[in-house]
Amino acid sequence: MAQPSNNRVRRIEPATWLFADDGLVPNNPALPLVIYRGAIDVTHARDPAALFEAAFARNGWAQSWRNGIYPFAHYHSMCHEVLGIAGGTACVRFGGGRGEELDVNAGDVAILPAGTGHQRLAAHADLLVVGAYPPQGTYDLCRATPRDHARARGTIPAVPRPQTDPLYGADGPLMRLWG
Repeated sequence: MAQPSNNRVRRIEPATWLFADDGLVPNNPALPLVIYRGAIDVTHARDPAALFEAAFARNGWAQSWRNGIYPFAHYHSMCHEVLGIAGGTACVRFGGGRGEELDVNAGDVAILPAGTGHQRLAAHADLLVVGAYPPQGTYDLCRATPRDHARARGTIPAVPRPQTDPLYGADGPLMRLWG
């Protein structure tokens, strides 16, 4: 199958949030959550998920998957993650119990630094998410528990920063924001 072209990727200025440790979800003390609203035009796309997969792979964020977002608070303590909303809408709490409830829509891209809590609170049945990871780091799944929290506080600062923005490459806004 031919890779989708770049013409569906829009240059969007990101929104950012920095979350404090809430006692169960460590979040990331130095790097903000980054969201590009409507960054990929999924209108009339036969396979919108392929648009995200191609964009992420082009920029070195491989190991992609298609699914949704877990309905329980969780985070990754040894890798960063990008979530592309390929279809539908959802309300997601980012940052743990004291974080922000944000609506995400088809075309949005969220980049979560290691430690950032996320939990699906509600979603339409057609929600489809494409996730991926940079080559630096190791996937793990941590829940909002005291045991995972204690371990994660030591691993999060050691996660290497990515070399590219998953959507815009080496000169993307993420490089400035996480520089």
